[in-house]
Amino acid sequence: MYRFKLIVIAILAFLVLIVITQNSTPTETNFLFWSMIMPRAVLLLLTTLIGFVLGALTVLLIGRKKSP
Repeated sequence: MYRFKLIVIAILAFLVLIVITQNSTPTETNFLFWSMIMPRAVLLLLTTLIGFVLGALTVLLIGRKKSP
C-alpha cells in the first residue's frame, strides 16, 4: 500500500510539473481595483490554495456546529 501511495504522489507531482511548465507565460489579472501581471501557473496555484483554504474552513465550521 505504501508503494502505491508513493507512485500516486509521484504521478501527481509529475502532472503538476507539466502544468507549471506549460503555463509559464505572463497573464494580466484584474481584481477590483488592482491589476497584476503574473505567470498563469502562479495564478492557478493561488486560486487552488484559496479554494483549499475555503473548503477546509467550511469543513471546520460545519464540524463545529454538529458536535455538542
